[in-house]
Amino acid sequence: MATKIFDIDLSETAEPRTGLEAYANALFLLRSGGRPVGKVTVPVRDGQTSPRTLRRSVSDQQLALASRTHWLARLAPTDQPPLPTATIAICTRERPDDLRRALASLTAPPQGQEVLVIDNCPATDATRAVVAEFPGARYVLEPLKGLNNARNRAIAEAGTEVLAFIDDDAVADPDWLAELVRPFADVRVMCSTGLTMPLELETEGQEKFESLSGFSMRGFYGRSFRSPPHNPLVAGDIGAGVNMALRLAFVPKIGLFDPALDAGTATQSGGEHEYFTRILKAGGIIEYTPRALNWHRHRRSREELKKALWGYGVGVYAAWTRTFLADRDWGVFLCAFAWFRHDQLPALIRSYRHPSPALPSDLLWAQLGGCMEGPFAYLRARRLAKGAVR
Repeated sequence: MATKIFDIDLSETAEPRTGLEAYANALFLLRSGGRPVGKVTVPVRDGQTSPRTLRRSVSDQQLALASRTHWLARLAPTDQPPLPTATIAICTRERPDDLRRALASLTAPPQGQEVLVIDNCPATDATRAVVAEFPGARYVLEPLKGLNNARNRAIAEAGTEVLAFIDDDAVADPDWLAELVRPFADVRVMCSTGLTMPLELETEGQEKFESLSGFSMRGFYGRSFRSPPHNPLVAGDIGAGVNMALRLAFVPKIGLFDPALDAGTATQSGGEHEYFTRILKAGGIIEYTPRALNWHRHRRSREELKKALWGYGVGVYAAWTRTFLADRDWGVFLCAFAWFRHDQLPALIRSYRHPSPALPSDLLWAQLGGCMEGPFAYLRARRLAKGAVR
């Protein structure tokens, strides 16, 4: 049974939701004054949700955050500084249906910012045809395969102060771009990330992804990351490439994305997290702002989920390998040991002692197997990247 997703204001918790016979649960994104302040999941009974159960599920913490958000909004100065100019980039390869939905959510970006669609090593003209449906979008072909090659092409094409990235399988909330760019009013901020909620939870694979590796786990409180005190090697809680923006003036200081990392290479992922590490090591500040909200369509099948978790494991260790080779930072070994000792190993033990659909051992082993592959995958991908000629 699937989970139905609702997007509501806290004032709407007294209303029952009906017609949910196909669902076992309902996930509510809670807003206050339009801003996301929390989420709750409640059971569906006889095809509907109980308002009483929903109200009881809203925690005191969420209510406190809603109150704080309300008063901060009232106290905010009316003469806000102008937002930096921004370009939106969607890096894509052969997913026309997802791309069409993503572009439809960006048809009228604030201040008329340009939308770039970077078509990465395409096999067909499907992406070009979709972009032609949207006059506000510009098509750019990047022949070198790899997500980080596409990101680097977006950096080269953008002529604005900030470059915002959203995945082709994501949908932007109406205020997404403005809120993602807002932290750059502080000249010390070099990168921002936002909150990503699931677009749908219709299959077991999507449910498991959200519970094991969901983007929304980063929460509803804004955070500022800098080193110290934050360990730059631990970048998973900072954000994800599905919802991030960069100050382009900072790029020459730390370099471009590593083309040997992320989708389209043997490393599968890790590109943005390795970049976050470099930003923090260079003294940059990264702001996580849950007001910058978008929605991600998780992979639907269990096999896709298993492949994704394996790829995340590969990417983490590949990114650490890159950091060790570039900086001789021995801290990567401490991070790898700590992750295994305090997270992966206890989870595996629990999955065998207390077998549960919520903690499937095969998915845990898939991620761990990916970790073991990570260093070798990075070395292979780096050799191929060095041999590629633009």
